[in-house]
Amino acid sequence: MVPILVVLLLALLLFGLGFAVKVLWYIAVAVLVIWLLGFLLRSTGAGGARSRWYRW
Repeated sequence: MVPILVVLLLALLLFGLGFAVKVLWYIAVAVLVIWLLGFLLRSTGAGGARSRWYRW
């Protein structure tokens, strides 16, 4: 009985970890797209003046 519970617990843990990693990949891609859009819109909306791409 204990080995079956260990295998089920391991499978559940690996499934949960895989799902979390997949969600983190989607979040990372969304953040990258938003950053790229902000970079492109900031560089084109400068009005002729050269603007910095960072906020320091």
